[in-house]
Amino acid sequence: MVMTSPTTATAVNSVLRVPPASPAGAAAYFGASLAFHADASDVASALAADGDPGFVVVDSRSTASWDQGHIPGAVHLPTALIPEQAPRLLDPAVPVVTYCWGPGCNGATRAALALAQLGYQVKEMLGGFEYWAREGFAFETWEGGERRAADPLTAPVDADADCGC
Repeated sequence: MVMTSPTTATAVNSVLRVPPASPAGAAAYFGASLAFHADASDVASALAADGDPGFVVVDSRSTASWDQGHIPGAVHLPTALIPEQAPRLLDPAVPVVTYCWGPGCNGATRAALALAQLGYQVKEMLGGFEYWAREGFAFETWEGGERRAADPLTAPVDADADCGC
């Protein structure tokens, strides 16, 4: 096997065409990313633990979407209603985790922005409701509770297994 220098590799490799950030730059970026995001698995784990998780979950979707399925214990607060209803529904001292449909929707991002502009500490749940359901976590619908089997492409199929990340 022939080893190439980073300069040679970047000339032929589209991954390295733009060189990676410095370790310090990468640490700053990824640290900041974790300050802004949580994933469905971490949110589920925190909500399932005994005691107060230290945050509230906000579903920023429409009523029809909420009725179709939502995270148990979440607050329903559509993005358009945040300026009017957030002060009545949310404690500004408690961090908020927003979610919407899934990775193809930026509704949770818009909701997080609206809440941050009102002075709330906020994170966005990556994957949204789609990944909550796909990872096999229980959810509520207008008809009652529901849970689907974990999608093996998104989560370990063994309910006791941890993805290890």
